[in-house]
Amino acid sequence: MRSLLLAGGRSSRMGSDKALIEVDGVACIARVAMALAEAGREPIRIAVAEPDAIERYGSVIDPSIQVEWVLDARPHAGPIEALLEALEDPLCESESLQLAPVDVPWIDSGVFAGLEAALGEDDALAMPSDGEWAHPLLALVRPSRVVGALRGGDRRPLHVQFTGMPHTLMLEDPVVLRNVNTPEDLE
Repeated sequence: MRSLLLAGGRSSRMGSDKALIEVDGVACIARVAMALAEAGREPIRIAVAEPDAIERYGSVIDPSIQVEWVLDARPHAGPIEALLEALEDPLCESESLQLAPVDVPWIDSGVFAGLEAALGEDDALAMPSDGEWAHPLLALVRPSRVVGALRGGDRRPLHVQFTGMPHTLMLEDPVVLRNVNTPEDLE
């Protein structure tokens, strides 16, 4: 099963590139890529905003992980545009696609395996929830079921769009789903 790791953000609230911030000595992007690989979500397509990110990020990811690099057609346009690009790319066709953002350094392979088990036959997607918030950028999506809705030009937040589609929510430990947006989130 394929995956899409979104790594094209500006990291403006963090003040430095979130992908390269180390948690327990390992860069965020390497931690997320390893969790995806351990869950059998290879090849991992990593969407980046600029060509030099490929070298920077590639230098910290385990070389045994199968990675495909892709440049965002519209850098820094946001996760919906990057997701739509991937879903419409014939090279990324699959029955399901695991999403992951670069800023969830505590994610583990068990979350991805749980989403696969939770995805119902009639669901467009399954996404984890911490009991308070759904986490759409960690969803397991069926591209054929979500691309039309995203292509429709709806500018509502992704979690609103995803919860409007047939879906399953999987309750998960908030610590595992925690993302880092500011330096305080690392404390």
